[in-house]
Amino acid sequence: MDYKKAGVDIEAGYKSVELMKKHVARTMRPEVLGGLGGFSGAFSMAGIKEMEDPVLLSGTDGCGTKVKLAILMDKHDTIGIDAVAMCVNDIACAGGEPLFFLDYIACGKNYPEKIAEIVKGVAEGCVQSEAALIGGETAEHPGLMPEEDYDLAGFAVGVCDRKDMITGGDLKAGDVLIGMASSGVHSNGFSLVRKVFEKELTREGLNIYYEELGKTLGEALLMPTRIYVKALKSIKNHGVTVKACCHITGGGFYENVPRMLKEGTRAVIRKDSYEIPAIFGLLAEKGDIAEEMMYNTYNMGIGMIVAVDKEDVERTLEAIKAAGDTPYVIGSVEEGEKGVALC
Repeated sequence: MDYKKAGVDIEAGYKSVELMKKHVARTMRPEVLGGLGGFSGAFSMAGIKEMEDPVLLSGTDGCGTKVKLAILMDKHDTIGIDAVAMCVNDIACAGGEPLFFLDYIACGKNYPEKIAEIVKGVAEGCVQSEAALIGGETAEHPGLMPEEDYDLAGFAVGVCDRKDMITGGDLKAGDVLIGMASSGVHSNGFSLVRKVFEKELTREGLNIYYEELGKTLGEALLMPTRIYVKALKSIKNHGVTVKACCHITGGGFYENVPRMLKEGTRAVIRKDSYEIPAIFGLLAEKGDIAEEMMYNTYNMGIGMIVAVDKEDVERTLEAIKAAGDTPYVIGSVEEGEKGVALC
C-alpha cells in the first residue's frame, strides 16, 4: 500500500506545479522574495516605509457554486479570475492596493493540466489587479469529493496609508453616486442561478445560443467577475477623493450599499440610470423572481459604486473610462435613515 493507492498522486502534484510556473511568473512584483515552491510566500514591505501610517487590508473569498458551471462546461481558465476579483475588489473599495494573493484548490483528483488551467485564471486575475501570486495549495481529497469536482478559494493582502482609507466618514447629502458596469452575474447568487436553469445544466444546455444575450448561456454565466482595482487607482491618480465605496456582491444593493453609508445618510439610486444586462432579465423571467429579490441577490449590472463630491463627477467619469471601465451616474446621497432607496 502507498499514498497513490490511497488516492493521492504526489507525482501529479509535482507536475501541476511545473505546469503552473509560467502562469505564476506573469504576476511577479519586485517585492516578491524567492520563488514558487517554498514553505511560505515572502513579500518585502520595504516599499511602504514612505507611508505615514501604513495599514494592511485583507480579503478572503471563493467563487461559490459558479465552480459547478466551470466543471460542467469543462472550462477552467477563467474561474480563477473570479477568485481573485472577490478578494481584491473588497481591498480596493477600502482604499487599498492589493499586494499579493494566495489560492487554495481542493479537488477529488489532481489532473495536472486542469489544475494548471485553474491557476492560469488566478494568474490573470492577479495581473489585472497588479497583485503577485506568491503561493497556494492544491489539496487532493479522495473519498471526500468526486474525482471531477474541485473548489477554489483565495486570500489577498493589500496596503494603504491610513489617511487614504475610504471610510464614508466625510459623506454628506448632495454627494453623487457613480456606478461601474459589471461583466454579468459575477460570483454571487449562483445557487439560485442553478435552480432557475436546472434543466439547462448540461454541456449541451449551456451551449445553447440566446439572441438576447448575444452568446451562449454558459458564456454569459461563466463571464469572469470584473476587477475594479485599476479604476479605483485611476480615480485617485486623477486627484479625486472617494468618500465612500461599495462592492456589490452577495446581498445585492439592499445589503451592500448601506455598508458604504454613515449614520444619517441614505443612498437614492435610479434604476433607469444605466442599462441592465440581458442575463438578469432572462433570470428574472425564467425563474419568476420578483424585482426586489433580484436587487437583493444580484449586482444587476453595477459591480462597484463610489460616492464623490458633485464637483468631482466629471473627473471621476473620465478616470473610470481611462481605466477601461464603464461608469454611470446612478444616484445621490441624501439626509435620512441609513439605507438605500431604489426608484
